[in-house]
Amino acid sequence: MSPASTSAYLVLSDGTVYRGEAFGARGEGEGEVVFHTAMTGYQEILTDPSYAGQIVCMTYPEIGNVGTNPQDEESCGIFLRGFVVREHVDFPSSWRSRESLQAYLERHHIPGISEIDTRALVRRIRTQGAMNGVLVHGEASQEELVARARALPSMAGRNLVDEVTCREPYRWDQGRDWAPDPAPMPRYHVVAYDFGVKRNILRNLVNAGFEVTVVPAHTSAEEVLALQPDGIFLSNGPGDPAAVEYAIPNVRKLVGKRPLFGICLGHQILGLALGGRTKKLRFGHHGANQPAQDQATGRVLIVSENHGFALDADSLASNSELEITHINLNDRTVEGLRHRRLPLFSVQYHPEASPGPHDAAHLFSRFRKLIEGQRAQA
Repeated sequence: MSPASTSAYLVLSDGTVYRGEAFGARGEGEGEVVFHTAMTGYQEILTDPSYAGQIVCMTYPEIGNVGTNPQDEESCGIFLRGFVVREHVDFPSSWRSRESLQAYLERHHIPGISEIDTRALVRRIRTQGAMNGVLVHGEASQEELVARARALPSMAGRNLVDEVTCREPYRWDQGRDWAPDPAPMPRYHVVAYDFGVKRNILRNLVNAGFEVTVVPAHTSAEEVLALQPDGIFLSNGPGDPAAVEYAIPNVRKLVGKRPLFGICLGHQILGLALGGRTKKLRFGHHGANQPAQDQATGRVLIVSENHGFALDADSLASNSELEITHINLNDRTVEGLRHRRLPLFSVQYHPEASPGPHDAAHLFSRFRKLIEGQRAQA
């Protein structure tokens, strides 16, 4: 640690203390500590609303080398509580960079800690499970920090969607600027529930041929149907899906009324609406290298994921009309769901992942074809 640097501490609820160097905004943050295994895309991770209430540790050792830019933002801000890296880069090298990671975190008031053994931290989380922690800059009483970490609420039972959803409906018409082909015509109208939606999901919907109206998470089923959509999308988001109690009956009312497509938290809420249950995972799936196997073809997709809860496969077994379409090969958790009779499907992973992988990007076209099929039958 250099003489001019400021000490920083990450203290876990089990009493473990990591001392490193402060970077980012001076201050403190608290929340559930999780790790992310992606080698690239740290700005997308920072701006993903699904990380609300969490402190994120990057397993890749050098972070900040490509800086930050407005095009890579997944939302209007940063919702995580703290950022943990082995080494952060002060002087980025990329023609796309407009701001360093240090300046970006300062502007968004997010504290960070570097120069700690992130491998040891990841091993502890994998062994003990995700746990709460406190990140502070400057000297502080470690005993008090441990007590604070232990007093924090569990992620189980927390509705964090209300912290990240939009306040008013809005239209989204921006597609991917790197898409090889223009969006197909005719265009269909999709209403997207914002449980913490990522912008690249909306871009992919546009490029699949949709006009997109985004609505707040608490919007009633009746209000959504009044917008006369051709399909309804259920977005990703943070926290415990079972705690978003108003969303489950709303989605249940929409089942069978319009084609439905859910991603991540939206997948879980759809499963709950269909009679399933969710469970908290030991340390969750956070990374860009998760293996999801298609149960029909045996094909394995490498996908990006970010979730701490999953649908309980046993709770879905009693409904013979539900089919588990994908499973995670690491822990056999549910990665995909569809109804055998009604026009709906969902996935736990992120087919829109920016910067990737893109193995599952075809699902947006599948949603379009599902809507086309329903219109042909009407």
